[in-house]
Amino acid sequence: GAKRASFDSHDVIYYEGDPAKRIYELSAGTVMLFKLLPDGRRQVVEVLRPGDIFGLSNSDEYDCTAETLMPSEVHEIDLKQVEASVDLQRKLTKCLTHQMHVLHEHAVLLGRKSAIERVASFLMYLVPNRGGVGCVGPVDEDKDSCDIHLHMTRQEIADYLGLTIETVSRVVSELKRRGVIRIDRADRIHLNKVCSLCQMTGIH
Repeated sequence: GAKRASFDSHDVIYYEGDPAKRIYELSAGTVMLFKLLPDGRRQVVEVLRPGDIFGLSNSDEYDCTAETLMPSEVHEIDLKQVEASVDLQRKLTKCLTHQMHVLHEHAVLLGRKSAIERVASFLMYLVPNRGGVGCVGPVDEDKDSCDIHLHMTRQEIADYLGLTIETVSRVVSELKRRGVIRIDRADRIHLNKVCSLCQMTGIH
């Protein structure tokens, strides 16, 4: 079976360029995948949630670095196990199809969306079971609020959204001014109305 491994916040699970011998399933926490660009900047490629699978590479080396954003737990799956198990292959296919969808959305975001649409999309991504096609909307119109824990620094969010840190801060202030969000702490944002934020993502 899969081995379980626990990591602290901001631990590196593997580095870009390490030999790719296993894949990982995130069972708890948040992991960010990033690439270092030649000029030393980072591009955050993906922010993973529990249930996501990562570490697949089309060469014998990992193509990005995987770092935890909070204490996290993973299942390590040896590539040999995958070759031997049809069930595991099925699960993998389903999971990767979903992740491809998320990455396509992210590509659209980087290519087409305004700064405010990018930040709104990012915050909506952190709201469980809301937003996107077929969203059923709030259970109760009067209580459509949600608390979001940000486990990323403003710089990491900027690197993920392809914006500068100044732009991210400006957009956050603008959302606050419009009454869409309230900032409780540096790492905690309260969405006053999820639907209002969703309308700013540019998918409507």
